[in-house]
Parts: sequence; C-alpha cells; structure tokens
Amino acid sequence: MGQLFSKKNKEVFSTPIGMNNPVTVQVLGICSALAVTAKLEPAIVMGLSVTVITAFSNVVISLIRKTIPNRIRIIVQLVVVAALVTIVSEILKAFAYDVSVQLSVYVGLIITNCILMGRLEAFAMQNGPWESFLDGIGNGLGYAKILVIVAFFRELLGSGTLFGFNILNYEPLQKIGYVNNGLMLMPPMALIILACIIWYQRSRHKELQDK
Repeated sequence: MGQLFSKKNKEVFSTPIGMNNPVTVQVLGICSALAVTAKLEPAIVMGLSVTVITAFSNVVISLIRKTIPNRIRIIVQLVVVAALVTIVSEILKAFAYDVSVQLSVYVGLIITNCILMGRLEAFAMQNGPWESFLDGIGNGLGYAKILVIVAFFRELLGSGTLFGFNILNYEPLQKIGYVNNGLMLMPPMALIILACIIWYQRSRHKELQDK
C-alpha cells in the first residue's frame, strides 16, 4: 500500500495540478478551454469528462503497451480514446442531456485533445497501470481546475449568475451603476483570463519563467 502512494507517485499525481499544469505550463487543451467556459456547469462536466477519459485511456494503453506494434501505436491510442469518448458522450446524453447539448461537438473533440494523446505517448507507453492512472487523473484535474476558474469569472461577471443562480443581478447593484459585462461571454475574454492565470502562476514561481 505504501508503494502505491510513494513520494514519486504523489508527485506524478500532484505536479500536473500545479507546477506542470497542462494548460498554463504545457499550453495544451487551449481550444476547449476557450470554447466551453462561458458557464460553470458545462466547464465542470467537460473537465470531469476529460479526467475520466485520460485516466482510463492511460490505464488501457499501459496494460497493452508491450503488445502494441510501434508502427500502429497512434492508431491504437486513437481507437481506445474514441471508444471511451463515445461511452462518456452517451452517458452525458442519457443523464445530463442539457449539459450535453451545451457542450455540443466539444465532447466528441476530446479525442483530439492534445493532453490525452500527449500523456498516452509520453507516459502510459513507458509506465505501469497505477502510475499511468495517477498521471491521467492529475492531468485531467489540472485541466479541469483551469476550466473552472475561467468559467467562474466569465459566468459571474458576464451573466451575473453561477450555476444559473442569480448572484449579481440585483436592483441595489444596478442603482449604483453595475451592469453585466457581455464581453466576458465572448471567447477572447476566456483567452485574456487564461493569460492572467498564466501570468499569476509564473510570477509566483520563478522556475517557470524560463519555460
């Protein structure tokens, strides 16, 4: 049990959430981070979907990595990811249809997410199932964390709501001149918020400034 949660495995899990975040440090998964963060609910669902798919695709590829011919390894990886994406997509349609509609084609496009293919190629093909599972969970949660932060500010300042509940749309605030900023709901503002997060992280951690 101690070996399962060794210092190395803890680093494999925790590093992508913070110091080596796939979005803010590796600059991966930017497109979906901009596209699905206008509201908090779809951002959370997208983040969890990517986490689950990354974790289990890592495990599957790790289990069969020694039997995959090198010349077709990318094809095998795509097949595994596509199967998991299809399963997640059908589950969302069955149990969270409204969110599935909001996410539109972006659930299907998880198959092309650079984070997934990067972790399969760089980690799962060289490591065991448990380490690969932790790596997938860590990278997925690191991705989800950034989506949630961006979506929080975009929905709150753009619509005045969180999870659809009214937060800022009250008469006293409107009397003093507050209005929702519609620009926050446009994709360029997601990029600006993401840039602010990257700036904040790199200003606090000097070792990231050379990357």
